[in-house]
Amino acid sequence: MNRRNFIGASLVGLTGLMVRPAWAALPDALNPALLTKAKAALEQHRKSVVHTDIIGIADYSLHSAKPRFHIVDLESGKVSSLLVAHGKGSDPKHTGWLKNFSNVPGSEASSSGAYLTSNTYTGKHGLSQRLKGLDPSNNLAEARAIVIHGAWYAEQKMVKTHGKLGRSQGCFAFSETDLGQVMARLTPGHLIYTGKA
Repeated sequence: MNRRNFIGASLVGLTGLMVRPAWAALPDALNPALLTKAKAALEQHRKSVVHTDIIGIADYSLHSAKPRFHIVDLESGKVSSLLVAHGKGSDPKHTGWLKNFSNVPGSEASSSGAYLTSNTYTGKHGLSQRLKGLDPSNNLAEARAIVIHGAWYAEQKMVKTHGKLGRSQGCFAFSETDLGQVMARLTPGHLIYTGKA
């Protein structure tokens, strides 16, 4: 192979690497098995999901001190990982580990399954976003007022001071800084998948 052909072949190879989503280079925090489940949920609920380019994945097998909410661009393969708090009822002793999921009203627990992002509003937690549960494991999300909102106890300084985040009443609670990114990228009609790897 002459030098020109070698360079040409190299460029073709590089182009292929740049075009395809870089799933081989996923952050350690994003578990491939959970990504597979999230993609399956996206396919299952495709009729309900308006936007299929970006999804959110909450990996509650990770400790609350870890960035475990992943905003995944399925077209480019880019992943942004953020801190997110889980519900009190899922971690009664406040260890930072989610012990169980629940869909029971009053449980103050996080629920597993697929959610559809809905409209934003301003409530007692400030700017918030409603969620619709798409699975039997979370279909009472609206009745339970499970939403996305910002919270002081989901800030990075909580991890530095206490080694873990505080707990919500079952909602997806983010730092005020990260809340803007979540709402800007997961606008109404996107899928969020919650589970354990």
